[in-house]
Amino acid sequence: MSESPESAIARIHTGRVRVGLVCTGGGVQALAMLLSVPGGSRTVLEAVVPYCRSAVTRYLGAPPDRFCAEPTARSLAMAAFFRALDLYREETGSGSPVARNDVPVAGVACTASLATDRPKAGPHRIHVAAQSAAATVSWSLELEKGKRSRSEEEEIAARMILNAVAEVQGTSQEFPLPLLPGEAVITQRAEAPPAWQQLLLGETDAVRLGVPADWTGSASPAIFPGAFHPLHAGHQKMAEIAERILGVPVEFEISILNVDKPPLDYAELRRRASQFSVEEGVWLTRAPSFEEKSRRFPGAVFVVGADTIRRIADPRYYGQDTAARDAAIARIVDRGCRFLVFARCLEGRCVELDDLDLPPALRAICQGVPGGQFREDIASSDLRRERHDAPEFLD
Repeated sequence: MSESPESAIARIHTGRVRVGLVCTGGGVQALAMLLSVPGGSRTVLEAVVPYCRSAVTRYLGAPPDRFCAEPTARSLAMAAFFRALDLYREETGSGSPVARNDVPVAGVACTASLATDRPKAGPHRIHVAAQSAAATVSWSLELEKGKRSRSEEEEIAARMILNAVAEVQGTSQEFPLPLLPGEAVITQRAEAPPAWQQLLLGETDAVRLGVPADWTGSASPAIFPGAFHPLHAGHQKMAEIAERILGVPVEFEISILNVDKPPLDYAELRRRASQFSVEEGVWLTRAPSFEEKSRRFPGAVFVVGADTIRRIADPRYYGQDTAARDAAIARIVDRGCRFLVFARCLEGRCVELDDLDLPPALRAICQGVPGGQFREDIASSDLRRERHDAPEFLD
């Protein structure tokens, strides 16, 4: 490196992008280095170190599938981006959306599993991600185990984070990594089309993919909301049956914001959207709750499982306030929305609509599909679990 780390960081501080940082499992040296050089407040909006599993879960809003993994780094960066955007708007007094070509904020995250004071079964690895309005980028590195001390591995994690901050600032990566033979950083990048950027920033509340929609608002659409992580045969069968029952095409909906799941970044959106054919209608929205979905799709019939309709009736999702729950349901009713409820295998038994204790107003707008006609025993979470090893620790 032709200049000192202090000089390189000073140049980072001359950039205009304000960054929200989050580190778990490693990389905290980067925070110290950024803030030890004058001008750190021009770069850092916030720095958070959620170290235990509960802290990471609270930061994300839901537990990740794995705590030290590339998708988790992206989720953390997305959460950091949203926090940075809120802080920037508060600080500048701008409550309105910022034009997507002029959003001087980014989220940078690191999740790492490094050398510690006990043997580790898994590899030592570092995942860093950066989220801006324009793109999601990640860098992953598996370290040769047993070849470095904890402090040496920490230094590499810190340098990867500083390089990510330099990239979102638009400068070159100034911190070379002391890699061993056979080690390599794997970089993944997902550039967002303008419509996705508008969705992320709240300039629009929905983007439709696929062929042009037949629905113009004059007829009730059928909307199948879900995470589709992954899309499986059960989802497709539900859509087929719903189309036969309702007599209208079923379109799928994925929200980038979720009540009990981490936010979705551009790479994750691209991956999930790619599961559908171009002939299938897919909506990307910012509607985490069904009350918000009903505002975006008035008159819609929502295709759901018994587990979903049970959550809609659960006061836990309304701050344990049954009055707030009933008010939300009333707004869904007023917008002319209904639910087609499929049986689901829950807690080892087939649960149908008639098995659920629902508020009368919600029950009145539900139509059940019994288990004899369809039951979905496949769960996306089970499919993901089959792909993963045993649960991972952060350090």
